Amino acid sequence: MHWVHCARTGKYTLLMVYPKRGTKAMEAMGVLPWFAGVAVHDAWAPFTRDSRAPPDNNGSERDIRMAKLRQKVSGSLRTLTGARQFCAIRTYLSTAAKYGLNFFHALVMLTENRPWMPAAV
Repeated sequence: MHWVHCARTGKYTLLMVYPKRGTKAMEAMGVLPWFAGVAVHDAWAPFTRDSRAPPDNNGSERDIRMAKLRQKVSGSLRTLTGARQFCAIRTYLSTAAKYGLNFFHALVMLTENRPWMPAAV
């Protein structure tokens, strides 16, 4: 059994599966150790005093929703490899959507071996 974790900004999404929750999972994602902004977590009430923090974590919940739907429809993500692949595809599509790219076009580009990539920051 693994958990689906999400790290997101207004321009990027990262979904991954990890066997644990909490700090170990966040460290395994490889994003948050270098993060210098405001992080919002569904169990971290102190981020509610910072005006830069959104009032909810609905964006992350939207990004995870397809994984939860997949689990409900099929009963689970059957293998760890399949769960990782699912998260990689959802990461790609969610990030592409934030840049205004249509899901279908993003998938066509991916299958044609010319994946869309956001501009380097």
